[in-house]
Amino acid sequence: MNATNTENESGSFDLVKWIIVIALLAGAVVGNYMYGEESVLIRAVAVLAAVGGAMAIASQTDKGREAISFAKESRLEIRKVVWPTRKEAMNTTLIVLAATAFMALVLWGLDGILVRVVGFITGIKV
Repeated sequence: MNATNTENESGSFDLVKWIIVIALLAGAVVGNYMYGEESVLIRAVAVLAAVGGAMAIASQTDKGREAISFAKESRLEIRKVVWPTRKEAMNTTLIVLAATAFMALVLWGLDGILVRVVGFITGIKV
């Protein structure tokens, strides 16, 4: 029973935290608009501070912790990827370019033939 109460309390605090996050982000947008005559550097620092604060608060919620965990796991998985060598990447790129050029020529030819066939059938000269 104690665990259920803790979950409900954290869920309600999460709602408050998300409201604060949204208010901070909205304040950054509105403040940047309202103080448009101020220096760009000052406005950029203020927006970055608001976004940083919003991220810090959001990271303290359940969804924020899940997102951070997902990002860490994704980083680990990317390290496991066997990336192609430069030569393999270049060869694959050339094959894709050649196949694309070939298909473009085939479709261009079919289009030309179909235009002439339709023009012959309908009597409209193109």
